Amino acid sequence: MPTFTAPDGTRLAYRTHGVNDDADPVVCLPGGPADSAYLGDLGGLSAHRRLIFLDLRGTGRSAVPEDTSSYRCDRQTGDVEALREHLGLPRMDLLGHCAGANLAIQYAVRHPERVGKLALITPGTRAVGIPVTGEMRREVARRRADEPWFPAAFAALEAITRGAGADWEAITPFSYGRWDAVAHEHHLSARPGNDEAVALFGADGAFDPDATRSALRAGESPVLVLAGEVDVNSPPPAMAELAALFPDATLVLQPGAGHFPWLDDAHRFSAAAESFLSRPAVRAR
Repeated sequence: MPTFTAPDGTRLAYRTHGVNDDADPVVCLPGGPADSAYLGDLGGLSAHRRLIFLDLRGTGRSAVPEDTSSYRCDRQTGDVEALREHLGLPRMDLLGHCAGANLAIQYAVRHPERVGKLALITPGTRAVGIPVTGEMRREVARRRADEPWFPAAFAALEAITRGAGADWEAITPFSYGRWDAVAHEHHLSARPGNDEAVALFGADGAFDPDATRSALRAGESPVLVLAGEVDVNSPPPAMAELAALFPDATLVLQPGAGHFPWLDDAHRFSAAAESFLSRPAVRAR
């Protein structure tokens, strides 16, 4: 796995996937923070674009930093910029999943001239201060009422939204369009392996939603917000609100998809992502 050095000296790793070296690469930022391996090849998107997956600091094969305060989301924008420089890219298309979308958004705000297109896949919304309410989650969850696992999972979700419980494992089936053996195996691979990195990612000062929203309104990059129809983590109403913050945003709702839409319907996901990424590039600033 190739590596590069972050501004603070931390050694970071990344992997590449795809055979089309002539296509513009897409830098992909995982959620969690977790090992980027759970993204796979994004449902075959690598057949169209060369994908570059960053293991965020302290995850996967990237080193644990000496200064753990550097796990904070806004500080990791320097890692993304160091990767761009290492790759020799004047500009890059950027894709962020879940919590990684918060990092992608903050990078785009700090370095708008370096971003071609921005793809946000079932994104987190902390960077822009959009709340995901318990009622939003329950409304989406009720669509799964005919599933055999629903009663126990919904009871756990109710407890979590009331602040009366934290059985996150019990609500895992809501993350997938199909809770089957493939989804179960993927869930095991997608678990964050560094609790400290997760806890400090959103530490005090990591986000300034008002300033971020203001900067996004002046952005020029085309944006894709891809939501899963049955995603309890990033429910469609919050995704629509996020898309409305950008001057040039496309909102795609993938039918039957949960939080990992490339797993639920690889062809539909990769077609939507490639259609967006193949749009003509915005003019250089």
